[in-house]
Amino acid sequence: MFRIRFGAACVLVMLTACSHDLLAAVDRIEILERLPYAEGREFAGIGPYERLLGRVHFSVDPRARANSRIVDLGLAPKNDRGRVVYRADFEILAPVDLSKANGALLYDVNNRGRRACLNYFNTGADQFLMRKGYVVVWSGWIGELLPGGDRLRLDAPVARNGDHITGTVRAELVTDKPDTRMLINGAAHGAYPPTPAGLSSATLTWRLRESDPRRPIPREQWHIETQPVDVDGELPSLPKVELVMPGGFIPGYIYELIYEAQQPIVQGLGLAGIRDLVAFLKYDSTHGNPLRRADGNPVAQLAMGWGISQSGRCLRMLLYDGLNADEKGRIVFDGMMPHVAGGGLGFFNHRFASPTRFSTQHGDHLYPTDVFPFTYGVEDDPFTNRREGILDRCRASGTVPKIMHTQTSAEYWNRAGSLVHTDPGGTRDSQLPREVRIYAFGGAQHGAGSGGPGSVVSGQLPANPTDYRPLLRGLLIALDQWIRDDIEPPPSRFPRISERTLLSWEQGPSGWHPLPGVRYPDVIHEPSFLDYGDGFSTTRQITQHPPQIRDQYRVLVPGYDADNNERGMLRLPSIEVPVATFTGWNHRNPKTGAEAELTRLNGSYIPFPRTMSERSESGDPRPAVQERYRDYADYLARIRAATEELIAERYLLEEALPRLLELAESNRALFER
Repeated sequence: MFRIRFGAACVLVMLTACSHDLLAAVDRIEILERLPYAEGREFAGIGPYERLLGRVHFSVDPRARANSRIVDLGLAPKNDRGRVVYRADFEILAPVDLSKANGALLYDVNNRGRRACLNYFNTGADQFLMRKGYVVVWSGWIGELLPGGDRLRLDAPVARNGDHITGTVRAELVTDKPDTRMLINGAAHGAYPPTPAGLSSATLTWRLRESDPRRPIPREQWHIETQPVDVDGELPSLPKVELVMPGGFIPGYIYELIYEAQQPIVQGLGLAGIRDLVAFLKYDSTHGNPLRRADGNPVAQLAMGWGISQSGRCLRMLLYDGLNADEKGRIVFDGMMPHVAGGGLGFFNHRFASPTRFSTQHGDHLYPTDVFPFTYGVEDDPFTNRREGILDRCRASGTVPKIMHTQTSAEYWNRAGSLVHTDPGGTRDSQLPREVRIYAFGGAQHGAGSGGPGSVVSGQLPANPTDYRPLLRGLLIALDQWIRDDIEPPPSRFPRISERTLLSWEQGPSGWHPLPGVRYPDVIHEPSFLDYGDGFSTTRQITQHPPQIRDQYRVLVPGYDADNNERGMLRLPSIEVPVATFTGWNHRNPKTGAEAELTRLNGSYIPFPRTMSERSESGDPRPAVQERYRDYADYLARIRAATEELIAERYLLEEALPRLLELAESNRALFER
């Protein structure tokens, strides 16, 4: 591959912003590499794309109102201008001829340093985003990531209060296979180093289920190892902190380590960096902007943010903390698509923050990720008497973007998805703000599948194979048109209490019909109202470990039809014209331990009997495939009709039809007599 590399011994291009504006949050951008994208492939009407890789250098004013929500920013070191300095990796994909770009910037909030949107929108060689002329941008925003693996990383300063700041931290660890060592924040993540006192006073407990009593593990059976990381010219890193138990960890059990730590980084600067890089690329008209056209105008006439899972929660947190307004009060993102974020925010802007943590039914249940407010519109918290919504601060600054919140069946079971659109008690539907649409993808799991029949992966049942990516493409174009041309997007589609499609999750009330050999869950992730210690609500400092459970918010799930497929959801043709039941839940495989608990974020695939005789033999109440459809031609015609209906409603693009018909072909064998 042709490659241009700029290094310390070569030419270093520094694109400077501060020369024209001493208050600019982006000081300079270093382009360290320029690489052809997709081996120089030419895209019709647009030409080739290139990759720009480098680092962006920031400085922010801790006194500015726009930065007042960044935890511990006032305790970070300051330069001679009184500003806090930090930096991050970045990557940009843009047409070589910037005049060919379509004017929209798509910022993909990387997930634990990994780029995600190309897999979800481009789907291999198809290159959807490039064909449409989008500029795609990523930047590092997580300070605990270890170097390597092409991860995008953040270098944020350590907060100090005269001397080192210390505090107690808690780490939950679960392994799916026998092991004697575990990184306490998971693979590819550093952690806050223990103090000498923390090493001697640390405690470790274990329990099978979240609600079980904690059982202390004697100190002589385990120890903590801390290893500095050799960055070899990369951004500095938190150290590796590893929990070691020579006798071995038991798969499926929850191990909880509590110790005194030091060196809290100002992790909230990760959110500020997203804000300031996008604002710079969107508004700056100097030569410092690498996305500046020949006529001097920035390429980006509008900016959209997309993030999957953790990254979707990051977007919600950015909105909640009012960071969609830059230091000059300008709107940053014109539109957002938080995807499979569920009802959560994140452990992103706290003292001793740990961005990778998220709450699920089995593990990490007690981190400050699923906390009030859950809704974009205003609701009342029954436990604190607070009344607010995620968009309140953006509303006050006039910077509310157009929002498409997308989620799957799995978020209702493992990520409190119903709380996005109900009151916290689960008694009524919440009112959506005019700028918000919600699309719940029925019969799908957290991560998109291949579209073919499912197979057993980590659960007891085959994994859910639904490939919902065609819906994301259709909705991205609809969001673009909503922002650019004020064309109303397709109506929200999600289950509702008022329509009796959002129900209690227990087997009877939900409408689930028992199936032979299938165990319906008797557990679900339901966020707790937690006591993290005095002052947490104002300082975001956790002083109580473990936090105390005071009460529960109530979650609901989509109700089921006669086939045990979900009602009230946006259903792809494979769900609307089914050959199986597709769920948002699956139980942990006995090999991984805790087999009565739910897998993290996975759904399941339960095929219909093929023939009437198979159904009679198994006792399956669902009609067999060959009872439902006259033949394969009948099945395919119904798939086509369901697809064309979604295209007409603008949930899908016209170009989705061949792919969905191709996926239907994988079921042809079911119709053989």
